[in-house]
This record gives sequence, structure tokens and C-alpha cells, in this order.
Amino acid sequence: MQKKMLRVVTMVLIMLMTASLFTACANNDETYVRGGEPVNEVLIGMIGPLTGGVSQFGQAVQRGVNLYIDQHNARGGLQINIVTHDDEGQAAAAAIGFDRLLDQGVTAIIGGVTSGPTRAIVPLAFEANMPMITGTATHFNVTVSEDGQVFTNMFRACFIDPFQGQRMAEFADSILGARTAAVLYSNEIDYSIGLMEAFIARANQLGIEIVEVQRFADDALDFRSQLSIIAGSSPDVLFVPAYYRHVGLIGPQSVEVGLPGTTFLGADGWATITDFMADSGSIEGAYFLTGFSAEADDPLVQQFIAAYRARHGEIPNMFAAQAYDAAKILIAAIEATIANTDYVPGSDQFRTALIANMATTNIYGVTGHISFDEFNNPIKSAIILQVKNGQELFWGYFPVE
Repeated sequence: MQKKMLRVVTMVLIMLMTASLFTACANNDETYVRGGEPVNEVLIGMIGPLTGGVSQFGQAVQRGVNLYIDQHNARGGLQINIVTHDDEGQAAAAAIGFDRLLDQGVTAIIGGVTSGPTRAIVPLAFEANMPMITGTATHFNVTVSEDGQVFTNMFRACFIDPFQGQRMAEFADSILGARTAAVLYSNEIDYSIGLMEAFIARANQLGIEIVEVQRFADDALDFRSQLSIIAGSSPDVLFVPAYYRHVGLIGPQSVEVGLPGTTFLGADGWATITDFMADSGSIEGAYFLTGFSAEADDPLVQQFIAAYRARHGEIPNMFAAQAYDAAKILIAAIEATIANTDYVPGSDQFRTALIANMATTNIYGVTGHISFDEFNNPIKSAIILQVKNGQELFWGYFPVE
């Protein structure tokens, strides 16, 4: 009797597996006919620093993008293929990568990752009518030229530098009650310059006195001279709009020079700073703005974290999350364009329609609800994290909701 039951259960399982296989095949066989040719896949490109000084950002972005693409493709139907170019964090390499992707016939591009290389390729992409979206490049002129022209083809899933700088000045004023502030920034990095300018402008409006502004080169390793000068002014807060590799050195060196009672403030370039530092005690209590928190009580966030951790053995950071959302936005627009036009992917007509569909984005991602303003910048909430006991902990939303 037990053997007979076992055979019945086995047959049922085989039938279910077979039905599932046929369903999957049916979904994967879904095609669209364009120009007399069947279309069931679309090629896109990605540009980012997989090696070099900011490779930690690029690798996280690549992981986030690939995770969403794999999840999308696993559902069947239209398949997304991706080809990636390593720009090493350099503008010249990014431009070369753009030309190569263009030659390969990609329909759209995710990238770049940091602001400098992204700004180098945006004018090229605009001229070529290439749809692009970045999950992490925050400089204002990524989507708008210096003379005010909107790059209609370029979108982003992250905050812009002015937004971050302004919000951190407001946080210093309304939450920390700061009356004096100093700034330490890189005069060779667009990201750092944009944040510095926005922070100072907003601080001045709020009546916060800027007592010291110091700068450093991108390849700097010793910040003691600048920090000693800042220490002499005893600011309430020190805004450091820099990447984790700089902050990881600035923190310990600030202790060496005796920076007294000053609260560090940062922006999204600080993400993963506690992973980078052997001891983050030198920046204990620091606050920085970001676009993602793994502590958010949201099913989409928790499902994303579970899938990412299963694949990579770690919790995703902001760069992976924003890249995941960038891929989601782009692929949703590609599907809408495929479904509602007769254009061939990769053609100029398809790209024009794709850009229009991206502009009407209205989705929920793992970094929140996302739509775009007239400059193709996302409209969404900001998150403040605080460094406590070696961890980057969720402080809350700002402005306070």
C-alpha cells in the first residue's frame, strides 16, 4: 500500500513539474514581430568602475543590476541581455566604453556610477539619442547641462548633490542645533564640489556660520594639516562630502589632531564606510544621508535583501539598491515600448519612445516610490543613517515624516 501511494505521489509530482516546465517554455517563447523578424530579447549596456579606486561602488551597482535582470528573465517572456564596460572610475575610459556599447547596438545603458565619468558620456548619449539611467551619479549636471539644457534621455534613481547638501545643512540646523560648521571636500571630484556648494549656500540661508572650508586632492592620503586648521575653529559640525576611501582616513586622523566635540556629517558617498574601516570609532555618532536602509519595514525591501544575501552572502548597500531600482525602471519602460509600438529595439524610433516611457515612470522600488521631475531627477524620500557601535543604523526619514 505504501509503495502504491509512493508511486501515486511520484506521478503527481512529475505531472506538476512537467506542467510547470511547459508553462515556463510558453512564457519564454513569447515573441514580438518587428520588421518581419521575431523579437524576444533586448540588449542593454552598463558602464561602471569594476576596478580602480571606487570599484566597491561599481561592483555593488553591477550586483544590483544583474540581480534584477536575472529575476526578470526568470519570469519568462521578454529577455534582457546585458554587456558591461569597466570605466575604472575615469571619464576617458567611460567615453570609450560608451562608443563600444553604441557599436554593439545596445538599446539603452545603465550608468555611469560616479558623477565625473557619467558627465563625460551624457552629452555623447544625448547626441546619439541613447536612453540612459544611473542609480548613483548625483551631480546636478548629470541630467542638465551647465547652460540649463535638460538631457531628456538621461534619468537617475538617486538624489542630486544639491538636494543632499541642502538637506544636511537643514539637518544640522533643525535636528542638531548647529550654529557653526566647517567643510572638508575634494576640489577634484564633481560630486564633492557640488555637495560643498549646496551645503554652504543653505547653511548661510539658515544662519549657520561657516567657520572653515578646507580642500584636498582626490589621491590625498594625509589630511592632518586641513584637520588641524578646522580643529582650531571648533565647529559644531564638520561636513565631509567625500567617498568612503577618504572618510576612512579622515576619521582616524581627526582623532590624532584632536578635533574637539565636532559631529561629522556626510552624504551617500559614505555608504559602506563601516565595512571599509577596521575601527569606525573615530566617526562614532556621525550622520549621513542615503537613499536606502535595510531596516525599512517594507516587503519589497525585505524580499530584495533576502535574494541579494542568498546570492552574495551579505546585506545590499545603497548602491546595489539604487541600481536594482534603476534596472527596474528601465526594463519596465522597455516592456511598455515593446508592447505599445512596432519599433525595432535599438532603432532610433524605439529609443525615442523608450525615453518617453521612462519619463512617465511611476513605480515602487526598494528605495521607495519613484517618479521623475522636469529634470529627470527622482521624487522620493531621504533617509538619515547614524554610525553607532561600528554599524550604519537607521535614524529616520528627513524631513521628519
